[in-house]
Amino acid sequence: MRRRATSGTLLILILAAASWPAGASEPSRERWERRCQPPSPTRVIWPQGTALWGTQPLRRGDPNSSVLSAVDAGGPEGGLYQLRGGRIVPGHGEVVGAVMRGEASDGSAVEVAICGEEPVASEPDMAWYRVQIWNAVSQEWENPCASSRAVPDPRALAVGGTWDRTGAHQDAPGRITLACETGAIAKCVRWGYKPWEAAVGGPLAPLHQACTRMARADYCGNGESHTRDGTPIDLYDARGVLARTTRATALWQPDRASFEAAWGPDGAVCVARARDDRPLGTIQRECPGRFTEGEVVDLGGGDRCALRQGAAPVKEALLRNRSYQARREGG
Repeated sequence: MRRRATSGTLLILILAAASWPAGASEPSRERWERRCQPPSPTRVIWPQGTALWGTQPLRRGDPNSSVLSAVDAGGPEGGLYQLRGGRIVPGHGEVVGAVMRGEASDGSAVEVAICGEEPVASEPDMAWYRVQIWNAVSQEWENPCASSRAVPDPRALAVGGTWDRTGAHQDAPGRITLACETGAIAKCVRWGYKPWEAAVGGPLAPLHQACTRMARADYCGNGESHTRDGTPIDLYDARGVLARTTRATALWQPDRASFEAAWGPDGAVCVARARDDRPLGTIQRECPGRFTEGEVVDLGGGDRCALRQGAAPVKEALLRNRSYQARREGG
């Protein structure tokens, strides 16, 4: 069944396989007893703009920061956890109820509780996780995932490796990212680009990474987003995972959309226009030397590029997308 994508916010958590230090303090144990309780209804966060992980930003106005960037995947008893597909498998102890040592994007320590696991019926290699972190200021356990009107209590998917604030992915054995469902990393998994799987032509991991750039309109590959929350997009690839939408529905009208860009793991390979309708010159100034103007590149199917990344073989781009022009939507 054809799936249409919607760009928006997204952020994550990260797990690294390590054991909990011996001699945990009694105050910590008292906090653990309070973990996984229903959050206070007065602490709902409505995210503004887009972010990579889908977590709440550590600093207001900095979508590339996170209240949780990494956690050690060892529990109080020293059990280790592994990732099989998109599921966390314990080597010792249980996943649900575990308290893990984590850190925010500035390196400050934070405690993380895994409060629930919800298997995906149609995807046996995946599960949703409900997580909480300890807020030392409010003295409460809170969901670190940024909510939206459509997803008021978001969950997280487990994805291998880590992402930094520029949006770059690093393979890291024993490290897991818990991607909140309102963020790009989890969205790209849900759209079909499971980085632990392969399709015709090879592994899907490069397509997943290209998708995270596309979802946030990160043309320069520097972590800077150029989209608005909830902006409709249509994405398609040459591997047969997603095909271009040609029939109009209540949610998508192809005749209103136009080609935006072609994408690779490090950002846009070529650009026709910016999703937020800014002049292309501002994109060139943001990442000088990346894009060049010249002969228009025709990718076929009406997809034509105005800017291209150096001498890159544009026709071999992993993904392409279409979107509505901002001005035509009323801004």
